[in-house]
Amino acid sequence: ALNTLGSTKWKINKRVLAVIERLWASGGRLADLVDRSDVPLPEEPDTEDEAERKSWKWKVKNAKKENTERHSQRCDVELKLAVARKMKDESGFYYPHNLDFRGRAYPMHPYLNHLGSDLCRGALEFAEGRPLGQSGLRWLKIHIANLYAGGVDKLSYDGRLSFTENHLDDIFDSADRPLEGRRWWLKAEDPFQCLAACMNLSEALRSSSPETTISHMPVHQDGSCNGLQHYAALGRDKLGASAVNLVVGDKPADVYSGIAARVLEIMQQDAKNDPTDPDGIRARLLVNHVDRKLVKQTVMTSVYGVTYIGARDQIKKRLKERGVVDEKEIFGAACYAAKVTLTALGEMFQAARGIMSWLGECAKVIASENEPVRWTTPLGLPVVQPYRKVGRHLIKTSLQVLTLQRETDKVMVQRQRTAFPPNFVHSLDGSHMMMTAIACKKAGLNFAGVHDSYWTHACDVDEMNRILREKFVELYEAPILENLLESFQHSFPTLTFPPLPERGDFDLSEVLKSTYFFN
Repeated sequence: ALNTLGSTKWKINKRVLAVIERLWASGGRLADLVDRSDVPLPEEPDTEDEAERKSWKWKVKNAKKENTERHSQRCDVELKLAVARKMKDESGFYYPHNLDFRGRAYPMHPYLNHLGSDLCRGALEFAEGRPLGQSGLRWLKIHIANLYAGGVDKLSYDGRLSFTENHLDDIFDSADRPLEGRRWWLKAEDPFQCLAACMNLSEALRSSSPETTISHMPVHQDGSCNGLQHYAALGRDKLGASAVNLVVGDKPADVYSGIAARVLEIMQQDAKNDPTDPDGIRARLLVNHVDRKLVKQTVMTSVYGVTYIGARDQIKKRLKERGVVDEKEIFGAACYAAKVTLTALGEMFQAARGIMSWLGECAKVIASENEPVRWTTPLGLPVVQPYRKVGRHLIKTSLQVLTLQRETDKVMVQRQRTAFPPNFVHSLDGSHMMMTAIACKKAGLNFAGVHDSYWTHACDVDEMNRILREKFVELYEAPILENLLESFQHSFPTLTFPPLPERGDFDLSEVLKSTYFFN
């Protein structure tokens, strides 16, 4: 699988790189590029008033922090551009890949790669071009809608095609005059990738034969809250499966909107409470500000076993960005919103919670014996969780005593327990991606993968979609949890493990027919 991922040939998209260079030379600030100027430090007030001076010091501290962050981001952009400049005249280059300890694949080059930001992805394209064909032309239009996002990516495929066709003037203008024109592409969620797609589609539609136009554009198909898709398949959970597009639907189910709707429902109920009730007060404060963005990060990280404190901090950050809640009330409001969001998640993904809990309990049993949790992925990769307690090691010299930190033989029981569910699911999504990569290679497709986002040429998207669904079903037709429990019992015959969680009767073959499983 790693050889397959590393054999995909890339090159620099010179037209997009030229636009990035112009924006960067003119000071950044657009298309998510960092501002090349520092924030000016506020002038010291000519007063002895304590409150005013305190406020000034706070502003100075914030400005300095912002400038430090900007400096770091500028260095990052410069490194990426330096690599792009160096490689732009090459006919092609490759990214060798490596695995992390869970079996997830990563390109080994650290700066300019397809795992990186929109800038990196916009500047990269497949070195090999393939004719679009009728299917590829359709997928290129859908891809533009996906990259534009802002809700458009939640429409049905027909809705996305209509969006692109209704914006053809903007797409042509973006391709012809990216900086002098109306700059429609800058409104996209992934502006540089959107610009690259606009250029490709414009070239195709203006040619005498759009379907024979050669395209180098990688078109993505992304999982829908992929961690929860894996949990729904593990638990054969019908309700969870329908929430994350494992079943046929007229348009993609949006799990974030579903959770947001349930959160709003609970808050509307709480808002009717006694006027002095703290939950009622906070519900009335937040009820007009609940949307998918408020809960999205918490839903995404629920797969990683997000804690109440983690959820609270995520929501607090969102509320702070919006500036809709007074500074004094923001902490209490975030606490309440986190509690309600986790309640809604527990209701919708009961099976996932059951499996997470079972995995955590098994890890606790093993770690309590001072053993790390270990398992073998469906592809045969042995995994060992590396979390051990750190001890101090003192080295006395004639000048001073140096303190070094070294791992001890003792495992971190709590960390082994909380990390196991997300690590186990990541080992499964890594297995799915590698199974898909190998099958795509055999079918003659160019393939690139970013965890739960699979890329190929526009003309090959239909074939890749068929393969990735078949491989997902193949992965989960195996008794994964039974095999895991058996391996634990074999490794630790004297320990008692909790019984397997109950599972539903979801039919995995539904995934083969699901249009929006990856979309």
